[in-house]
Amino acid sequence: MTKPALLLIDIQNDYFPSFNGSKMPLPGMDGASQKAANLLAAARGTGMKVIHVKHVMASDAAPFFHPNSKGAELHNSVAPMAGEVVVEKARPNSFVGTKLEQLLREAGIEHLVICGAMSQMCVDATVRAGVDLGFKVTVAHDACAAADVEHDGVSAPSAMVHAAIMAPLAASYADVRPTSDVEAIIQN
Repeated sequence: MTKPALLLIDIQNDYFPSFNGSKMPLPGMDGASQKAANLLAAARGTGMKVIHVKHVMASDAAPFFHPNSKGAELHNSVAPMAGEVVVEKARPNSFVGTKLEQLLREAGIEHLVICGAMSQMCVDATVRAGVDLGFKVTVAHDACAAADVEHDGVSAPSAMVHAAIMAPLAASYADVRPTSDVEAIIQN
């Protein structure tokens, strides 16, 4: 197997309906974070490199993830341990304006195992960019969460948004699997 790293994208308080004062609660985020915590435990158990990605908006005028706010903090369910890298970003694509690619290349990482939020924004953008940069990518789809969205008078619930993102990723970008399958991959 190629050398993997676990990438936990934007598992931050503002996305949790259970977080008092959440500014962008995502349906299913609590369940997705439990699955992400399972992946994190499996990765830690094997010594796999773990990278936490944290989105911080440029100003308090942004709708969520305000700088230095509790809402922008990484959720306790996946809190980083000593030695785990936290990459801060300001764009959906985790590679833009960060040292993520450099960190991965220096560590000899060839395979990214990805989970987090939002499926239709930062997860999608990072998966596609990772593949374009030559990384093999596996997505734990049930460890990701999406938002309810509306466009041009059409409303799409989060489950449909999530499926509409995971299907094309699975078709031509990544190995998209449930967490239980991904845990088995990590542990072997």
